[in-house]
Amino acid sequence: MWYAIMGNDVVNSLAQRMTARPAHLARLQALQAQGRLLLAGPFPAVDALDPAAAGFTGSLIVAEFANLTEARAWADADPYVAAGVYTQIEVRPFKKVFPQ
Repeated sequence: MWYAIMGNDVVNSLAQRMTARPAHLARLQALQAQGRLLLAGPFPAVDALDPAAAGFTGSLIVAEFANLTEARAWADADPYVAAGVYTQIEVRPFKKVFPQ
């Protein structure tokens, strides 16, 4: 089943994000290689594709896991958690409808 993982950033998280980003992306690339990643990306803090110094306010990942417990464990092990980027992570089941 698909799960939406939404992480909310601490204020001024950009430096922590950049430090932990390679490890964070490696985990996403592993999910993609397994065919389990639907989408992933950050929420810019301003209305721009490149928010520069404004940074980001969080992230959204939609990926496939066997169950909610597995999705939660994966989310809790994210390098952004260890680096103090996320203040909170929400994991919810997600039903993909479109595109088909």
